[in-house]
Amino acid sequence: MAGEVVARTAPTRQPADRVAEWAPLACVAGISAWNMWSLRATVDAVAYAWDGSVHEQMVRYATQSIEAGRLPLTGWFPYTDLGSAQFLHYQSLAAILTGLAGTIVGPDAAYRWSLYLLFSLWPLAIYASARIFGIQRPAAAVAALLSPFMTSFTGIGYERGAYLWTGGAEVWTQLWASWTLPFAWAVTWRAMTRCRLLWLAAALVALTTALHFESGYLAFLGVIVIALVGQGRLFDRVRRALVIFVAALAAAAWVIMPLALASRWSAINQVIASTTYVRGYGAGQDLKWLFTGQIFDARRHLPVVSLAVLFGVVVAIGHWRRRPLQRLLLALMVASLLLAFGPTTWGPLANAVPAHADMFFRRFMMGVQLAGLYLAGTGVVGCGKAVGRAWMALRHRHAPCSARAPSRAPAVLRPTAILAALAAGVGFFWPAESAAGRYDRLDTAFVSAQREAGSRQGAMIAPLVAYIRSHGGGRVYAGLSDNWGYHFRVGFVSVYRYLESQDVDEASYLVPTSSLMLGPQFYFDEHNPGDFTAFGIRYLILPTGRTSPVPARLVMVGGPYSLWEIPSNGYADLIEVRGTLSADRADIGTRSLPLLRGQLLSHHEDRAVSWPGQPARTLTPAQARAANAPAGTAPGTIKNVDADLVRGHLAAQVSMWTTGFLLLSVAYDPGWHARVDGRPARTVMLAPALVGVPLKTGRHLVVITYSGFGWYPGLWVFGLAGLVGAFLIGRRPGRLASRA
Repeated sequence: MAGEVVARTAPTRQPADRVAEWAPLACVAGISAWNMWSLRATVDAVAYAWDGSVHEQMVRYATQSIEAGRLPLTGWFPYTDLGSAQFLHYQSLAAILTGLAGTIVGPDAAYRWSLYLLFSLWPLAIYASARIFGIQRPAAAVAALLSPFMTSFTGIGYERGAYLWTGGAEVWTQLWASWTLPFAWAVTWRAMTRCRLLWLAAALVALTTALHFESGYLAFLGVIVIALVGQGRLFDRVRRALVIFVAALAAAAWVIMPLALASRWSAINQVIASTTYVRGYGAGQDLKWLFTGQIFDARRHLPVVSLAVLFGVVVAIGHWRRRPLQRLLLALMVASLLLAFGPTTWGPLANAVPAHADMFFRRFMMGVQLAGLYLAGTGVVGCGKAVGRAWMALRHRHAPCSARAPSRAPAVLRPTAILAALAAGVGFFWPAESAAGRYDRLDTAFVSAQREAGSRQGAMIAPLVAYIRSHGGGRVYAGLSDNWGYHFRVGFVSVYRYLESQDVDEASYLVPTSSLMLGPQFYFDEHNPGDFTAFGIRYLILPTGRTSPVPARLVMVGGPYSLWEIPSNGYADLIEVRGTLSADRADIGTRSLPLLRGQLLSHHEDRAVSWPGQPARTLTPAQARAANAPAGTAPGTIKNVDADLVRGHLAAQVSMWTTGFLLLSVAYDPGWHARVDGRPARTVMLAPALVGVPLKTGRHLVVITYSGFGWYPGLWVFGLAGLVGAFLIGRRPGRLASRA
């Protein structure tokens, strides 16, 4: 009928459509639930054997500081290698956030639950970020399903061995950034066509940088790669990427600027600086691992993830021009791989990377893993579609002519196809899932054994720890990682690591830390009494039956543990300065070696340190006369020492019968400030890298306090302004588009 309006109704959604929509997310939820069940031992309260002990201690420190109304970023972290401004130099946002949760549930519980939840639920982050990229549901689900099963030869990528107890939970801050880096890449990609997302992309890049420095480099690398190989006009992409880059730098300035200004007071780990651990394994080794499946499926008979990544690479190359997203994912993977080659391959060219001396280039392999996951998802689904098309073509070829009319497959076959795909997926994933399950059961067994040993042996060492807490006055020595101390344990945990779990101030070579005493600590000589004095070591916990290597008295014995005390030692000593020692943050350890192996410190003598940008001052005439005094005796006496290094405070009453220096057994940092008899006094660096205060003859009250970087509020405002600027620019997209 003329003029009749025909009502149009939306097509009715079939049950099969709903299954196709929700099945991928259900699979991702299922693998996350399996993770939570398989990894449940992660929340058990046990001491950590490796770097996880430092991360957990940082969380406890953050909780304690927050509850006391102090900002952890500006405090002194006293526990590792004679202390450092750890929260400034090291990626500490994760510790602060977990410390906030620790004010409610306790810091140790907050740390363990963060490990458990962040890794168990990581497939959800992969799925969600893949969907933001624009990857279809089935491919996003495959990427998420593969994510828990990666394992690399080095063991420090996005994998179980990097985060569980048996791996020492060494890269916990990387785990936090593993949730933000995927979204930083994905939102940056979307921001190239949706300018309203520019500010969000910048915020995610900055957040990733604050959580984990190497992940931050990959986030900024993603901005560059997306600008070069993305979709749309190159000029428009570059302008939008520039907005993201600048706004992200502004938002991360509260992390970047303090690092830059204080970089010369942050140690370079001289022990490993020239090794592939820092410089990268090089192109030859990395490519060999890539093509033999050792980046995604190390020590696994069937390279499940590697095969899926290979499918994705083939699909990306085959659709290089027509599918910009696939082109981007492949470019991100290649760019991350090139960066991971490091100075081992690139030599001086690697110096173009900002702060290259502080980078662990091998860690950039995680960018290869992340981009590879997305490629794996698209590759598996693309391969499945190709097989399906080939099968349908084969059926069509052999079907009768009357049956060749084009039509959709019957609806009843679609759920069947989905179930068949799920069955094929289970078969494909089974080898990787079985290997992961075995690893989890092994981890659970070790955690259970450590919990039992910690309960039994911890009761034996507890009286020794209680004595140290009640008497205080100095650090504890329980061996080093390269001598008998490594095998002297509570369960599977070395005693010096166990003491960390008890927040006992101990002296051992520990990482991660930025302390200038990191290098000298490695060369500590347990047979030199002067080293014990300089390092402020008052107590020794030794295996029962082992005598003290230096003069000390036996205090008590608890099973296999014996406590010795050096009553004359503490956090402070009086010394004379005889000459100077030139060093920098890269060689302070080896430069101090003659001092640590000699007898100068045993005779209450030391050297001033000439540091780049802060040369040692020439001795005053009075100090020069003191240098001519007989060697071997202290220039005065110390009556009382009140040390609260957690709060960055130390006070001492001294009597000087000649001029000299008060030597404090804390790592040097310009944040240490001294007052002598109520008047400001200068501090100097004394070898190896300790704090010294010059004193004249007479009685003095010396008070030393630490105050850290104080510009954080202003930098937070600056960062917020940068994000607001990106938001306002994004609301005027015409200004970021080229004119025809």
